[in-house]
Amino acid sequence: MPPVASPLAYVPFVSVENMMRLVHHYGLERVLVELTEAVEADYRRWESFEKAPRVASHSREGVIELMPTSDGEVYSFKYVNGHPSNTAKGFQTVTAFGVLAQVETGYPLMLTEMTLLTALRTAATSAMAARHLAPTNARIMAMIGNGAQAEFQALAMKAVVGIEEIRLYDIDPAATTKTARNLAPSGLRTVSCASPEEAIEGAHIVTTCTADKAYATILTDNMVGSGIHINAIGGDCPGKTELHRDILARATTFVEFEPQTRIEGEIQQMSADYPVTEFWRLLDGTAEGRGDAAQITLFDSVGFAIEDFSALRYIHGRLEGSDFFQPIDILADPDDPRDLYGMLLRAAT
Repeated sequence: MPPVASPLAYVPFVSVENMMRLVHHYGLERVLVELTEAVEADYRRWESFEKAPRVASHSREGVIELMPTSDGEVYSFKYVNGHPSNTAKGFQTVTAFGVLAQVETGYPLMLTEMTLLTALRTAATSAMAARHLAPTNARIMAMIGNGAQAEFQALAMKAVVGIEEIRLYDIDPAATTKTARNLAPSGLRTVSCASPEEAIEGAHIVTTCTADKAYATILTDNMVGSGIHINAIGGDCPGKTELHRDILARATTFVEFEPQTRIEGEIQQMSADYPVTEFWRLLDGTAEGRGDAAQITLFDSVGFAIEDFSALRYIHGRLEGSDFFQPIDILADPDDPRDLYGMLLRAAT
């Protein structure tokens, strides 16, 4: 019989099934609120993190990315893809998994699915930004693009910002029907719209979340009135945008990490001197947010590794004393750290 692995060989693994169990145990809206607080807490210590644009491998079909960061004590990375044509093949557009590790030893602390967790942290990040940038007492949001992210965005805005009505539009009416059906028990009023213009009518927040890898114009300048907050989350790689550049010319724009957003976000359309503010500066008081009721604010969100770090830390903190994970034998742990070969030999006896 091969030797039994020691406890050091095992790493907690959170499967999709266990992630769903964890979310249902605590309640989706509670998880979204707590994730929002976790993301904001890390934004408030932004300067303690390593920061770099994600490592991306682009193809005609999509992109595969690695998103690493560390605060000097804990390291994390996420593997994530974005393949817009996947839906037609019966696959998810976005899938992901992530690792949390201890800097001191390099040993992983947790391995987890991040397809669901990315949807949750993206919604939490959107809600964090809207809480600080949206008009006072914002109650109506337009959701342009009703795919896999839509319900998470809606429920985070409800739980964190106080949104009461969601106006839905998608070029595929079946996607809007799906989203309205899924949100029916939530307490939100849902309005299914036949055009983006109809969806935006009366909205205080407009969230765009479309998947096409193209220079798209989901919103044009004449559609955007004064005083709204735009949450643009669909643009996340070079050659992919959702807003006409004239909207950006009128907006006060906030980003996550400027060097990455210049490559991947809506602002890739603009000149290098187009002014933006990294969102963390609003939180530490070195930059202003919404200045008046007529101002158009834009959160040009492409997703950044610190948000994944926050989400991974949050989930890891929920594992102690729970059964929301399974230990997997993923690390070699020989009796003598110098004798890896000996461990292999003993396994044959």
